[in-house]
Amino acid sequence: MILAAVMLATGCVAGVLAGLFGIGGGIVIVPVLEAALTILNVDAAIRMHVAVATSLATIIPTSIASARAHYQRNSVDIALVKRWAIFVLIGALLGAWIAAQVHSRILSMVFASLAMLVAIKMLLLPESRNLAEAVPRGPWVAVIPTLIGCLSSMMGIGGGTFSVMTLTLFNEPIHRAVGTAALFGLVISLPGTVGFILSGLGDSRLPPGSFGYVSLVGFALIAPTTVLAAPIGARIAHAFSRRRLSMLFGMFLIAAAARLFYQTFR
Repeated sequence: MILAAVMLATGCVAGVLAGLFGIGGGIVIVPVLEAALTILNVDAAIRMHVAVATSLATIIPTSIASARAHYQRNSVDIALVKRWAIFVLIGALLGAWIAAQVHSRILSMVFASLAMLVAIKMLLLPESRNLAEAVPRGPWVAVIPTLIGCLSSMMGIGGGTFSVMTLTLFNEPIHRAVGTAALFGLVISLPGTVGFILSGLGDSRLPPGSFGYVSLVGFALIAPTTVLAAPIGARIAHAFSRRRLSMLFGMFLIAAAARLFYQTFR
């Protein structure tokens, strides 16, 4: 009963964060699920896989709700989504496969290091100091969305953290970056979830009520509350100025990175 209440509360927090920052909420969902699975004595060898896969599954409806709310405020770069979507999708499928091969500590270190660097940029350096004046084009640019999809799928997050970091470095307005990242969350979470389902089918160590590595129980408890809370976060985001939202996102990244560094070295 307590675990159910914790998961419902997690869904609310994740939903608000999804709407506020364009993220899928996985950065909150994954550690809570991992702790819940530990209490339920799920095999440590697959515990993180179940947490990541279930997080990605909950991000599917959350991303739809968040992206819809931002789209209604004209804060989604549809042209960019069309250019990058196929590469993000390929990266997400690749990330779901790699996640089973790489130790979770390595993933945590990569994410935390990138998040900390960009957070410092957003908090301490003038907004005019970007990698480019606009999102670049060209064949080589495909590497960027592919990496976003790959790293996000590996971490069980919707890609908003990496997407917003990247787009703001390319001088994309923060509100538009957040809204666009919300839609990328759907492109990442859907193939990522499918990948984890297929790779987990038939594993005898899975807890009851699992579909591949996805916990249907966790999905049923978390997904509805994230969908309901995402529009609230979107309304909050548009109440802030561009600079204030950038500062807020930078502080969020520092907190997320600090938590991951702590978990890795404790």
